[in-house]
Amino acid sequence: MPLEPRRAAQWGLVAYGVLLGVIAFWPVPVDRAGAALLLKALRKLHRWGVPDWVDYSFVESASNVLLFLPLGALVVWMLGPRYWWAGTAAGILLSSLSELAQFFFLPARYPTLADVAANTLGATLGALLALLAMTRRTAG
Repeated sequence: MPLEPRRAAQWGLVAYGVLLGVIAFWPVPVDRAGAALLLKALRKLHRWGVPDWVDYSFVESASNVLLFLPLGALVVWMLGPRYWWAGTAAGILLSSLSELAQFFFLPARYPTLADVAANTLGATLGALLALLAMTRRTAG
């Protein structure tokens, strides 16, 4: 018997929350181990014609957007399309709390408002994608 969408979203949110907690409260920057490899890959991509604005900072921000897409989508699937905005609210709340916790408790981490903005953008896009999917599902 398959799970209903809201129940599946609840379980997904629990699993996502655990993953997000591990990433947010890792004692050192999570990209530290792969930074040299990423810089090497970016240099090669630039030689192949990828624009210079696709740099380490861009990849980091894009990763933050992608990391928070599931949050917005799962919140909307759990609460329903009427509360699509709750995906954005969850993004800004969780992101702000994570960055504050990093500021106060993890001296090796670098909390920024840019991270909060990228995370919130990701949650908003996830919420809007879920809303679109739900709207199409009920219309079709």
